Amino acid sequence: MTVSRYRVCLALLLALSLPGCAATRSNTQTEVPAMHSISEFRDQRFAEVADPWEGFNRSMYRFNFYFDKYLFLPVVNGYEFVTPTFLQERISGFFNNLGEVRNLTNSLFQLKGTESVTTLGRFVTNSTLGLGGLFDPASSFGLERHDEDFGKTLGYWGADSGPYLVLPIFGPSSLRDAGGLAVDNGIRYGIYTAIDPFGNSDDSFAISSGITTLEAIDMRHQQSFRYYESGYPFEYYMVRFFYHEKREIESGKPLPAE
Repeated sequence: MTVSRYRVCLALLLALSLPGCAATRSNTQTEVPAMHSISEFRDQRFAEVADPWEGFNRSMYRFNFYFDKYLFLPVVNGYEFVTPTFLQERISGFFNNLGEVRNLTNSLFQLKGTESVTTLGRFVTNSTLGLGGLFDPASSFGLERHDEDFGKTLGYWGADSGPYLVLPIFGPSSLRDAGGLAVDNGIRYGIYTAIDPFGNSDDSFAISSGITTLEAIDMRHQQSFRYYESGYPFEYYMVRFFYHEKREIESGKPLPAE
């Protein structure tokens, strides 16, 4: 993949995500109906993504839009309204620090020694000096964050992305990334079960459920993308293309030349 293509892809990704930054405006926008057929764009690269389950994926895309609009985003907006910005940042830092465990395991799976040491250094530094990740002194020490997941690990070792797949709530994915998500969650559950931090509490289930709910809210809070706010009349195809290209770049696989 040439440097110019990489820059173009990043620029297009930025263009798609910018409208989502205006999340503070009234969320009254309705779904934009498909105004174009993919047959009109067969010579364009975004039509090359394998999507044999397009009917299902489109239905799930619409489901995610309505789930966001009528349930998830109102909860997130309420959270942002009642929670001071300083506290929001601390909560995000805490959950991002927990995410370093996933980053570390997948860096190890990919045999990235330097990256693994850096990620371990970030986790230890932010867990101690950063008070459990509430603050991020590791970045000021030059310890860069490396986001990894098992989907990227599979791609790193040559696994093809497989057909495009839109997951409920989680959104755009692929067959490979959906499997990777299941593995990451399985590893996380195994670690959590082994540690069992609330095992001695009578309210362990309620506490765990509350933390999981807060994490989901924070995850959506950190994601600026909003369905059908891109302004593209054929947004489904563009999101599909951008997601596929982004994941191929992140997994280190070269994209086909023009």
